[in-house]
Amino acid sequence: MSTLTVTAKGQVTLRKDLLEHLGVHPGEKVSVEKLPDGRIEVRAARPTGKISDAFDFLKRKSGPSLSIEEMNKIIADGWAGKR
Repeated sequence: MSTLTVTAKGQVTLRKDLLEHLGVHPGEKVSVEKLPDGRIEVRAARPTGKISDAFDFLKRKSGPSLSIEEMNKIIADGWAGKR
């Protein structure tokens, strides 16, 4: 069991060995669930979506999907407007 110190701001820092155990890297998130009796459960926050959720993302509602050439033109036009 690990003991952590609460700062004056009410913050707790998880040590590197705990983060490695969770498989969490800098910039990633953890989720915390409140349990009965004043306990909490800390887990690595993992995406819950599936790759199939992205299927038909670029499909037009009226007509066929965009072609690669159409997508490239839209991308090029977008970048040209930001320069």
